[in-house]
Amino acid sequence: MDVQPGSTPGAPAAPAPSAVSFRQALRFWFKLGFISFGGPAGQIAIMHEELVERQRWISERRFLHALNYCMVLPGPEAQQLATYIGWLMHRTWGGIVAGALFVLPSLFILIALSWLYMAWGETPLVAGLFYGIKPAVTAIVVQAAWRIGSRALKHGVLWAIAAAAFVAIFALNVPFPLIVGAAALTGYLGGRLAPAQFKTGGGHAGQAPSYGRALIDDDTPTPTHARFRWAHLARVIAAGVLLWLLPMALLMVLWGRDHAYTQMGWFFTKAALLTFGGAYAVLPYVYQGAVTHYGWLTPEQMIDGLALGETTPGPLIMVVAFVGFVGGYGQALLGPDHPFLAGALAATLVTWFTFLPSFLFILVGGPLVESTHDDLKFTAPLTAITAAVVGVILNLALFFGYHVLWPAGLGGPLDGLSALVALGAVVALFRYKRNVMHVIGACALIGLLLKTALP
Repeated sequence: MDVQPGSTPGAPAAPAPSAVSFRQALRFWFKLGFISFGGPAGQIAIMHEELVERQRWISERRFLHALNYCMVLPGPEAQQLATYIGWLMHRTWGGIVAGALFVLPSLFILIALSWLYMAWGETPLVAGLFYGIKPAVTAIVVQAAWRIGSRALKHGVLWAIAAAAFVAIFALNVPFPLIVGAAALTGYLGGRLAPAQFKTGGGHAGQAPSYGRALIDDDTPTPTHARFRWAHLARVIAAGVLLWLLPMALLMVLWGRDHAYTQMGWFFTKAALLTFGGAYAVLPYVYQGAVTHYGWLTPEQMIDGLALGETTPGPLIMVVAFVGFVGGYGQALLGPDHPFLAGALAATLVTWFTFLPSFLFILVGGPLVESTHDDLKFTAPLTAITAAVVGVILNLALFFGYHVLWPAGLGGPLDGLSALVALGAVVALFRYKRNVMHVIGACALIGLLLKTALP
């Protein structure tokens, strides 16, 4: 372990946990990759519960500071947050392992499900499981909005920012990057005019629940490897360029610039740099390119892929793996005798080009962020961004609820069974504090039983 806990005046008597070995962290990141349901909101809530509340690997203040940075980056913020914490604890390889294990289980699961989808189409088993999982995911996102909001919105100013962000995205359809920019500007000005209202944790941070000393606590010095150095910056950028350039050059040598594999690499590199605001912000771009321009899949297949992405662990943007698989499989890019290999290779390629920038953003920007966690000029805009994101998460919860409970649209009937499953999931999460994985499993079983028992 590269950091040691410091001391905070007035801290609770509970001592900091013992140093965490790379092997221990590896086990947790592996587990997280299989239980990270619920999109970014649910995934961030899971990490907060495990890393801040239970295991106390990192303090809430340091956790939120890292989260605020990830929120302003293009790419999947939950995966980037895992990469950041892994890097902070165990250097570059810690970040790579944490970020990779956040994605790999989802990639393998989606390759398998995409193969079943293409080879046999919809089956009653899969339809039943998804029928129960979708209401559970809705409940998980609602819980995440509550958990993050209750910690980030400490006074009226931050509540107002969250409310304004919700109205902007829900009623006015303002693009997420503009919401982030407006929140950052509000935080910057607020930090100068009313600094007490924009300190990390809000104006009443002392009232937040205390979980005891953390291994990486508020005043823990930044470890040596996390300090900014020009030489390190140059090495990371050079490595990132090579990791992008070598596979792209190999694709061009093997198949040429106009081949579908090469075009997937180019297209999803651009998509990775346009994913401000998470997966839903980039899905129209992916739809336009993959369906309309390249014809890798049909509109109906794109919708089915989104359903798979919503109900499997990992970032929602992993729907790109489904897009790649269907494109490679359906167009028989390796010949008619190897459709599965063609699809699996395409899914792997698009995942590589989509997520490579996320690792670079953390390894390049992390040292700069670590140098600012006590500087109000930087923390005030990020605090305001977190408040705005609470409003955006609430909008996401309503989006899920709308599509799950009224599958035919608001003019159609309410799906009463889905509503009951969602209500049960809410009760299990809020009233009985059940584990997310338990709720997902129970709801999946209920969905299967309902689809099997009912005509």
